[in-house]
Amino acid sequence: MHLTRAIVCVALLFTLPFWKNISKTVAFLQTPPLPDPGQWFLLWLNEQLPKPWVELLRARIVGLHHFLMLFIMLGFSVLFDSVQGPGLGLGARYIFTMAIGRLLRTMTFVSTILPSARPWCAASRFQVPPYPHSWLQKYYTPYASDPNSIRQILQSDWAYAEIPEYPSDYQPNWGRMSFLIDFLRPISGERSTWYGLLTKAGGGCNDLIFSGHMLVSVLTAMAWTEAYGGFTSAFIWMLVLHSAQREVRERHHYTVDCVVAIYVGVLLWRVTGFVWPPRKSGRRVARLEKVQGRLIQAAKDSDMEKVRELLNEVEMGDEEGGEEKGLSRLMLTFSGVTVFSVLTLVILAFTWTSDG
Repeated sequence: MHLTRAIVCVALLFTLPFWKNISKTVAFLQTPPLPDPGQWFLLWLNEQLPKPWVELLRARIVGLHHFLMLFIMLGFSVLFDSVQGPGLGLGARYIFTMAIGRLLRTMTFVSTILPSARPWCAASRFQVPPYPHSWLQKYYTPYASDPNSIRQILQSDWAYAEIPEYPSDYQPNWGRMSFLIDFLRPISGERSTWYGLLTKAGGGCNDLIFSGHMLVSVLTAMAWTEAYGGFTSAFIWMLVLHSAQREVRERHHYTVDCVVAIYVGVLLWRVTGFVWPPRKSGRRVARLEKVQGRLIQAAKDSDMEKVRELLNEVEMGDEEGGEEKGLSRLMLTFSGVTVFSVLTLVILAFTWTSDG
């Protein structure tokens, strides 16, 4: 399980920048944004609420890095007996859940390309040829706006339209990595290597459903709620909702992106809670709960021999668990190596890419 988590995290680290370059494929389209009732509702609130309240909603109170720092503080608060240990276990669960969420997110936004809520985003961020990608030339642009052509393709289920003459894409000599040309679409003036374009990770424009920022926020809030609960958790969730409305207000995402991210984050955290191995203390409590009825009855009957027998049964269970100590040391060593490797990869990511 630990090895699987490490592989998933490392794989996502290197593949997400690749898939985010899908924005370059559709940058020339300048497709209008989708109608979003959430944006309309926020604009209506601007007219109804007092100005200080509106300014509070607009304020950049908390960002992605704040939620990440909050999670790190949560993990290390084990040192001060504020959270039940192990803190590394809480961190591993958080990263594992994040990896699953990022994988689901990549599968989702690659499946259907939605127009950005900021129409100028891709054109201002990426340098692309001023004509459509070869797949769009054949399968999208001839049928994008004409209702009759859409009816005809529904009847024939065949890409029947003739493709107009377009210039050919620039073909740099990238050797074995030339297959990336169709995705990265370099232009002749860039003179960039495939590696330089692939690691130019500054966020995409069409990686919308669902919001990665909101996924991080929700997972941090879920971890905090499980560790603390109470008033502080309610405050963290208020910050999550404030971040969600600001994502929509500033048109980084549609409302649906934030809504999906919230319930996906909650469900993923609950699911990983079922598959996470229980702590040893939890096992002992479970054994005590099994003999609780008999223990109470023996105490009422003043049967001290039976009480000692039941307590010895619980203690024998602990001794049987001692056989797992060798395996626990091995897993601890493996976990340490894994954590060191992940931190090394993070440092390399910040060093080798434009913004980590």
